[in-house]
Amino acid sequence: MKYAIIESGSLQRRVSVGDTIRVEKLAEPSGARVSLDKVLLVKDGAELLVGSPFVENARVEAVVSGEGLAEKVLVFKKRRRTKYRRLRGHRQQYSELQIKKITVA
Repeated sequence: MKYAIIESGSLQRRVSVGDTIRVEKLAEPSGARVSLDKVLLVKDGAELLVGSPFVENARVEAVVSGEGLAEKVLVFKKRRRTKYRRLRGHRQQYSELQIKKITVA
């Protein structure tokens, strides 16, 4: 089974062909092809390529399949005995990527 570990934003993900992953919002519109070149590791059968920090000439091809908002995260602040309470919510934007191809040249 061929897979790769990529870095997108500040997160690292293990992907293989056919996977759908959520990454931080990208500038590309839905349906656009994206090439991710920050590949940390590629495994193809018995062959293992580890980069320092990235594998040279390795690339993961993907298609932006959608965009959306993640679950709401509530931020609650309170100071005791002072009647101080604050409740704020945040929904992070994401892009959904469908992995099409993993290549090492």
